[in-house]
Amino acid sequence: MNQEKIGKFIAKCRKQKKMTQAELGEKLNVTEKSISNWENGRNMPDLSLFKPLCNELNITINDLMSGEKINKENYQEKFEENIVNTIDYSTKKLTKYSKVISLILIIFGLFISLSAIMIFPSESSWGSIYSVFGIIIFMIGIARVTSTIKWYKRLLLIFTIFVGAMGTLLFTDYINVKMNNEAPMFRLTTTTTGKVIYYNTLFYDVYRCNFDENNEYWVVTKNNNPTTEELINYCK
Repeated sequence: MNQEKIGKFIAKCRKQKKMTQAELGEKLNVTEKSISNWENGRNMPDLSLFKPLCNELNITINDLMSGEKINKENYQEKFEENIVNTIDYSTKKLTKYSKVISLILIIFGLFISLSAIMIFPSESSWGSIYSVFGIIIFMIGIARVTSTIKWYKRLLLIFTIFVGAMGTLLFTDYINVKMNNEAPMFRLTTTTTGKVIYYNTLFYDVYRCNFDENNEYWVVTKNNNPTTEELINYCK
């Protein structure tokens, strides 16, 4: 589909009808700038405007798609050619929009995950919930981008990226616990016994001893699933 040729043809037909770009735009309920973009070959009218445009310019859709008046001898041949071109144009346009949507989902998902970590306090469970929600949106975007890849390669790639993204969140959370003495955001349970708060995570345990006192301190250890009695005596 030759957009430049079609644009020049639209301009030629409009001038033959003694219409300005503004007048044609008003008849089609579009802006003068839209008409200018069509005539300069920058983009094409929406498919829904083909018939109204052709009616205003007194041409056929076949003429419009060909960028010239079609004689009767070549009409059928051009008609079939233009059908193929229209389908190809529509497919490319949908693909372009799909890629834009996928990119938006990827960026938006990352934004939600990072924002959740920075905005919500580590004691709040909402941070982990929104972080995982952001990762899910991010993965939907990745799935859309990789839709043309063979299913098994696509599945492996999506799984790898998901594991990498979740691993990054968990590692960032661990570093925050170690460096800043804060509660792990991605924890399974929280238990308070006496002056000890116990945070159980998937890969390690965190003890907050003598919490809210001057001699408060934090201990990070491997998983050991302590009993209530062990918790009471842990920080002594």
